[in-house]
Amino acid sequence: MRTFLAIPVPAATAAELGAIQKELPVPRLVPPEQLHLTLVFLGDLRPEQLEEIDLALTGLRAEAFPLRLAGLGTFGGDALRSVHATVEPSEALTRLQAKLETAARRAGVSVPSRRFVPHVTLARMRPGSFDQAKLERRLAALNAFAARPFDVTDFRLYRSHLKSEGPEYDELARYRLFAPVA
Repeated sequence: MRTFLAIPVPAATAAELGAIQKELPVPRLVPPEQLHLTLVFLGDLRPEQLEEIDLALTGLRAEAFPLRLAGLGTFGGDALRSVHATVEPSEALTRLQAKLETAARRAGVSVPSRRFVPHVTLARMRPGSFDQAKLERRLAALNAFAARPFDVTDFRLYRSHLKSEGPEYDELARYRLFAPVA
C-alpha cells in the first residue's frame, strides 16, 4: 500500500487556500479535506513494514511549532503539472522532516533521496487541460497570498489510493508533537 507521512492542513487554513483555489483556472483542484504537507514519501509498504515504521514513529520525540503558508508556486517547468502554496522557512519543520526520514530508514524503509521542498499542492494539471498563460497571470496576481500561521501539533501516516479523478488519502495513524519547553 502506498504510504506517506504528512502534516494535515487545519480547516481554517484550508478555507483560506480554498479561496485561492477558486481563483485558479484549472480543472482539478485538491479537495480541502485532502490538503496536506508531505514530509516523507514511504512508498509501497507491506503490513510488517507498517508495524516497524509505526513503532519507530511512536517513540519519536519532536516539539510542536508554528507554520505559515505564504506565496504560490508550480512544479513542472514549461509543462506545468501542479500549483502549490509555499511554506515560509522553518527550522523546526526541517528538523522534523529529517527526523522522520531517519526513523523511516532505521525501520528498513527505502526512502527516496530528494531535497525537501515543503509545499501544499492545490491543483494538479495535465498538459493541454488548461490555459497556461492565463494560469501564470492569475498566479502572478495571487502571489502575495499569506495564510494565518497555524500550530503543527501532530503529523500523520496516510495511505494513498490512486484513482482517475485524483488520489484519495486515508489516515492510518496520528503522532503527537510535544509542547515546547519554556
